[in-house]
Amino acid sequence: MKYTIDAKEKRLGRVASQAAIILMGKNRTDFARNANPDDTSVEIINASKINLHPKKLSQKTYAKYSGYPGGLKLLTLENVLQKKGYSEAFKLAVYGMLPSNKLRRNMMKRLTIKE
Repeated sequence: MKYTIDAKEKRLGRVASQAAIILMGKNRTDFARNANPDDTSVEIINASKINLHPKKLSQKTYAKYSGYPGGLKLLTLENVLQKKGYSEAFKLAVYGMLPSNKLRRNMMKRLTIKE
């Protein structure tokens, strides 16, 4: 089943949590934490028309660590939007809301974002 979420004039976290719930299958009656509902996909449309608070652009940070000393890189939400676009911000938000187990990669494959 394909779900479509319109992100126009909505907050980033609200849309991402809706997508995460659907990808996990928590909206289904046959929900099982150890099973991945394969027939469910989520499409987020109008990603570039979300309602972002100006304070969030400068205060929200994403961390990447290479494993080497001095290898911590911090990016703000504003940098992520300029370099990779709104779809990357949605991917990072949904990725953080999914459970960190072997099913997460397959859940993320079923997420499509259109700007």
